[in-house]
Amino acid sequence: MSSSAVHLFVFDTMADWEPAFAIAAINNPQFQLAPDRYRVTTVAATNRVVTTMGGLRILPDLTLDELVPAGSSMLILPGGETWETTGNPEAIDKARSFLAAAVPVAAICGATFALALAGILDRRRHTSNAPEYLASSGYRGTALYCDQPAVADRNLITAAGTAPVDFACEIFKALNLYPSAALAAWYALFKHGDASRYYELPIAS
Repeated sequence: MSSSAVHLFVFDTMADWEPAFAIAAINNPQFQLAPDRYRVTTVAATNRVVTTMGGLRILPDLTLDELVPAGSSMLILPGGETWETTGNPEAIDKARSFLAAAVPVAAICGATFALALAGILDRRRHTSNAPEYLASSGYRGTALYCDQPAVADRNLITAAGTAPVDFACEIFKALNLYPSAALAAWYALFKHGDASRYYELPIAS
């Protein structure tokens, strides 16, 4: 079975830890409904090496102009220091095309600010670091802001920068990555430090 790509947008100053729970689990077949169904593929504005906030150097697998929604299962937009300045406009344009094609987009922390600035959050339920944070973008979606760690609405996942576990959990739901018992066990472990539910899961032979 060939794997379907989940695309992770990478860029200078990317907050490494924000997508970490999600991409690590996507690439780990244990307990998945269809092991190895997905693979994480990095995408960037150019083919140059990028340096994350933590100093990791990443050589992108492809560029945004090579990426089409039909060739992807999801686009993940991590936070980072450039969203509020340069805004990574090519990535926001790509996110818009993904949503138009009904392919999921997942954005966390600063990436939600750029989505708000582009008007993408004006008609979808969403969350972010704080309502005041998004309001400073001048967007029109304040009435749809939800005070929750992560929110999913019509193929768009948004999350606060303090909620990488909840962000990952919503990504797993959108991808139908785990059976319900495995998802609950994963969340209990990484959100609450409770490993007890893992002992109830069947072990693949």
